[in-house]
Amino acid sequence: MRESRGAMFRRAVQEESPLQVVGTITAYTARMAEQTGYKAVYLSGGGVAANSLGMPDLGISTMDDVITDAQRITDTCGLPLMVDIDTGWGGAFNIARTIRHMIRADVAAVHMEDQVSAKRCGHRPGKEIVSKEEMVDRIKAAVDARHDESFVIMARTDSLAVEGLNAAIDRACAYVEAGADMIFPEAITKLEMYSQVRDAVKVPILANLTEFGATPLFTLDELRSAKVDIALYCCGAYRAMNAAALNFYKTLRAEGTQKNVVPTMQSRMELYDYLGYHEYEQKLDSLFAQGKEK
Repeated sequence: MRESRGAMFRRAVQEESPLQVVGTITAYTARMAEQTGYKAVYLSGGGVAANSLGMPDLGISTMDDVITDAQRITDTCGLPLMVDIDTGWGGAFNIARTIRHMIRADVAAVHMEDQVSAKRCGHRPGKEIVSKEEMVDRIKAAVDARHDESFVIMARTDSLAVEGLNAAIDRACAYVEAGADMIFPEAITKLEMYSQVRDAVKVPILANLTEFGATPLFTLDELRSAKVDIALYCCGAYRAMNAAALNFYKTLRAEGTQKNVVPTMQSRMELYDYLGYHEYEQKLDSLFAQGKEK
């Protein structure tokens, strides 16, 4: 029997400290991450909104939008996938439905946050959070809906920027008591805050190292010293991809040719290598050869 994706994710957290989890906004980038040696990948809700929908990260995307991209990744990549499910997309029944659909899509882990439904990016000002009691109910709904015990339910708290560190720790402990397997304290500003959270919750914690945000870009050694279990790089790859695409568009428009940006591109043969293209082509050749023999 195949090891479940959730079990794979839990094992990876134990084996690599901290576990580097990279954002993969497409199935192809997930394949590249897998072949580069990473042990887990991630689908960002803000990434889906921006890249799949062309919309800002303001709670506009739906479960179906995210499931579509998640399914494409799990269909082509063997690594455990963690998915951002925002606030769960509704009340207790909606959250339960979300968890069941994620498990059916072969997702390994999800994180759900304590913002209000009209949410904002975790590193933007003006965030509003629900009561601790409401978030506890969200977590309980998720846990009750889980029919695969290895599936990871991670609770994200955005309360640091709103209520301060002590309140964030209090909330995180309540979320663990409600059944959360891991904790994601968002928008941490000082390294020592992680160890304070970790000592209090006594379950694995995640550091979100998003570029241009409130959290400094700590090194793995720094995170390890602060007892961080998971280092998340949620958006860096697609930000680099988008900058490269914009450079291509601008150069082509200005110069009338793409010659000067070709050296920055992934080659056709590199693309084929990551896709395993030649293996598919060899199967086609074999089928065509059999047809000619007849």
